[in-house]
Amino acid sequence: MKKKNRPQILINAIGIFYAVMCIIPFILLISASFTNATALSENGFRLIPSEFDLTAYEYIFKSPMRVLRSYGVTIFATAATVVGGVLIMSMIGYTLARSNCKFARPLSFYVFFTLLFSGGMVPSYILMTQVLHWKDTFAVMIVPSFVYAFHVIMIRTFFQKLPQELFESAKVDGANEFVIFFKIALPLSIPVLTTVAFFTAMSKWNDWQTGLLYITKEEMEPLQYMLYRIQQNIQSLLTALSQGGGITVDVRDIPSQNLLMAMAVVAAGPMLVVFPFFQKYFISGLTVGAVKG
Repeated sequence: MKKKNRPQILINAIGIFYAVMCIIPFILLISASFTNATALSENGFRLIPSEFDLTAYEYIFKSPMRVLRSYGVTIFATAATVVGGVLIMSMIGYTLARSNCKFARPLSFYVFFTLLFSGGMVPSYILMTQVLHWKDTFAVMIVPSFVYAFHVIMIRTFFQKLPQELFESAKVDGANEFVIFFKIALPLSIPVLTTVAFFTAMSKWNDWQTGLLYITKEEMEPLQYMLYRIQQNIQSLLTALSQGGGITVDVRDIPSQNLLMAMAVVAAGPMLVVFPFFQKYFISGLTVGAVKG
């Protein structure tokens, strides 16, 4: 009996070791964010701060209302993108998975084609600003992120693996496609939809480029772009000090590496809280919805 348990003990030990190796960098990240910039450059990264300091967080939360407003903008944009995106992508995936869809193959190729080629940044910018006039609006932060081709293919593959007899029997009972989709297909697709929702939320939460290109109003800055601007302001100040621009500020009082770590903690915090709720369906959604030809 003991011999049979040895492989399981070894597997558990390897899993625990790997988990610890994954957790340690995050602990170093948190520790560095609470470490004085000078001590961090002299002593390096440590699990326990060598010199506890809150300067980095003071810079980030110097205007707390600005931070809270950016959090609100990002949370709203992320939630709206997830809800709208999962609904639209699941409808597309369901349509492509149905055997009675005459144009399923050309439409599937059209979706797959966008994985290989895109219009590029310049045409996208012209479309958003000159044609749709979405600059400084929530639409530019939400609508373009509704559909990811890879997620559509994942959902389509999942729908294709569902028993088609369920759909056929529902049609015999008089249900139309909308009833079948909302009352049969969606409830059976929670694993893959939850996985897609998590991927979409992560992508939108970490999006700073949209704010850089399309947002000029401070009250509409998403969180990642606001943190990016703080970092750029600090870098500009350090550059001016190094060039002797007549600025009398002690460089030791200005956060550098610890600021980057604090920004990462502030940005990643909400996602760390949300992830456990998605973990239950995460693996099953990835495996069952795996891409096939």
